Amino acid sequence: MFPTITSLLKYLTGLDILLPVQTFGFFVAIAFMAAYWAFVQEFKRKEKLGYIHSFEKEVTVGAPASPVDLAGNGLFGFILGYKLVDMLFNYHAMVDDPQGFILSLRGNWIGGILVAAGFAYWAYAESKKQELKEPVTKKVLVHPYELMGSILVWSAVWGFAGAKLFNALENWNQFMANPVDMLVGFSGLTFYGGLICGGIAVLYIANKHGVKPLDMLDIGGPGMMLAYGVGRIGCQMSGDGDWGIPNLAPKPHWLSWAPDWMWSFKFPHNVSMENSGNVIPNCVGKFCNELLQPVYPTSFYESVVCILLFLVLWSIRDRIKIPGIMFGIYLILNGVERFLIELIRVNTRYNVAGIPFTQAELISLCCVIAGIALIVSGLNREKKIASNTHG
Repeated sequence: MFPTITSLLKYLTGLDILLPVQTFGFFVAIAFMAAYWAFVQEFKRKEKLGYIHSFEKEVTVGAPASPVDLAGNGLFGFILGYKLVDMLFNYHAMVDDPQGFILSLRGNWIGGILVAAGFAYWAYAESKKQELKEPVTKKVLVHPYELMGSILVWSAVWGFAGAKLFNALENWNQFMANPVDMLVGFSGLTFYGGLICGGIAVLYIANKHGVKPLDMLDIGGPGMMLAYGVGRIGCQMSGDGDWGIPNLAPKPHWLSWAPDWMWSFKFPHNVSMENSGNVIPNCVGKFCNELLQPVYPTSFYESVVCILLFLVLWSIRDRIKIPGIMFGIYLILNGVERFLIELIRVNTRYNVAGIPFTQAELISLCCVIAGIALIVSGLNREKKIASNTHG
């Protein structure tokens, strides 16, 4: 496994370059970039077809920078300088635990004050260059894809909060034992929590700017499938705990072409088993453990399957004209994929009326039902429109 980008680069190139970047976080960033690309392409395609429309927005040109703008830039600069300067003086501590370093209260006050002053002055100077004697208010045309900046920020913030909340609910005993660690770190994220909370935030932003919920859902379906598949690559490469149940069965003959780790794997040097599991001989430093028994590498399976499902959705998007159908198909594919992977994946199980299930299995089933409902509703709505037109 490659807990950090440093370990990955060393494996690929032999170079030992100390970088404060965790492999899982790196692939999460790549996943957001992939989703951004897919969303933008769909926004542009839907606008060209007339399903969504540009809108006008009032902007004021030539006004001096407001105290709020200067304060906001100064605050951002202070946080940046407070952390970055401390990082430069304590780089090895940063590399050793970047997550803990960033989320801690430690920092450099002088660096924070200097960078805050620089950012505030920069905002003032840039505003001064464009300042007019009489500020002008005018209307500008905004294309829907230009909303992606706001959508990305809101989906990231609310998606992260939802992923942490659902993970806490799914692992309630661990949460009660150590609530701060469960809610603060970047590990322990539940996909469906992120999907639900992040999705609500996206729908709010889109609807506020005239993009109907069904159109927004259709736009997002392929991109979310792609982002999930890419994100799971990070889970696999870092060994973040999203693995399967023990798999002691010999590799089947029909899979003889594949490396052994694709069938059963102990995830050596993973990020989840520090101070537990089997100690790897002659390993020095952090991440020196592997699992006691080999397990199904479910994160690898999901990354392959979901990227293939994205290609399916991407290939059929031009043929689907009825709002809501594309997202209905996404929900069904996503729900079936996740339900099946749960059969061989480690997860907290609940028991109601003698029926054992996981949180993901329950939500997967709801996704499939919701997807079917969206498709049936869309087809019925189209039939009514067609009958009224001909009638």
